Amino acid sequence: MKKALFYLWGMLLLASPLYAQIETKVYQTDHHIDTLKQGELSFELDNISFFKDNEFAGGIQKGYSLPGFWIQPKLVYYPLKNIKLELGAHLLRYWGANIYPAAYAYHDIPSWGGEQYQKGFHALPWFRAQVALSDRFSVVLGHLYGASTHQLIEPLYNPELNLTADPEAGLQILYNAPFMDLDVWVNWQSFIFREDTHQEAFIVGLSSRFKFNPETAPFHFYLPVQALVQHRGGEIDTLYTNSVQTLMNAAVGFGTVWNTKHPVVQRWGAEADVALSYQQAGKLWPFNSGTGFYVRTYADLKDFRIKAGYWRCKEFVSLEGSPFYGAVSFKDEGTLFHSPHMATFGIEYARSLGHGFSIGADVDVYCHLKSHKTTAEGEYLASPSATSFSAGVYLRINPSFLLFKRAQ
Repeated sequence: MKKALFYLWGMLLLASPLYAQIETKVYQTDHHIDTLKQGELSFELDNISFFKDNEFAGGIQKGYSLPGFWIQPKLVYYPLKNIKLELGAHLLRYWGANIYPAAYAYHDIPSWGGEQYQKGFHALPWFRAQVALSDRFSVVLGHLYGASTHQLIEPLYNPELNLTADPEAGLQILYNAPFMDLDVWVNWQSFIFREDTHQEAFIVGLSSRFKFNPETAPFHFYLPVQALVQHRGGEIDTLYTNSVQTLMNAAVGFGTVWNTKHPVVQRWGAEADVALSYQQAGKLWPFNSGTGFYVRTYADLKDFRIKAGYWRCKEFVSLEGSPFYGAVSFKDEGTLFHSPHMATFGIEYARSLGHGFSIGADVDVYCHLKSHKTTAEGEYLASPSATSFSAGVYLRINPSFLLFKRAQ
């Protein structure tokens, strides 16, 4: 009876890509160019400080904590009204850590052989060149408007990567119109030279939303289409066994937003998505294809958001999502789950403190429901229900200081 109620609850819940408060107010970056800043040179300091504790149960993933911050000091210059140039560095620091692998972002790429380490910070040079070809169309080279700015659903992208992952870099095309939002990008994760012993790796991404009516309408309806394709290979490396892997995640859904204009419950949103995973080449994943069903709903109460959701999948594996949205154990190597499903509940707080300053906090509960699993030894066992918790506090600081303005 309990299982049936959970399932019914999940079927009634729908999810939102008008993203969580923390993602919109803390994580995301506005990609629109201010044409009035032509000729300005500024110093900008972008930073997120965080403390996140994951108390995970069950057989999917072990718990861990993330205390630290990342910071991006950079110079920002507008040579023309439609061009923005940024140059600086990205520095990641975990409290209590002193040595970082230089190739941290590529630790999961097979046969990666980097042995260099950095002291004090995980440090990377940072550069972005953006050209706005019109009010709606932009091209970005260098470091991208990535992470939560892509607005991918959680089974495809884990919001925690906003804190831990290297900035995405490559090529990006952004288009915004009344009827559609489009984000297409190539994130080049691993470059190789001749005779290298690791793989070239890059991700091609698509995030689009077709809008059936204005977002400000009392009831707004939209259709999201999203995809991630990662290719690992390279014609000039020295790998000859399983030297090419191509992996894909995709999702399509339907959603609605009710702009209530109520003084307490200001907005309610709902979305349902069907997700797909596909291994076109290689043997990195134990399944060549899989599917998932994701539903979630939320209500906004000024600076608070109350949310709930349901996920069920069969042989699904996520490229960049949380391991909870998949059928492979990251805790016990070789363990696979049969049609795992879970209910999620959470509350979050996010507030803009002023221009360039915002704070957020969240608590999430993951109720892993009963299913079955197969161990690496081939045993078919029951996977009992379990409850995982996650809580975090985040502070975004992004001040800008004008250094020089060229006379027009």
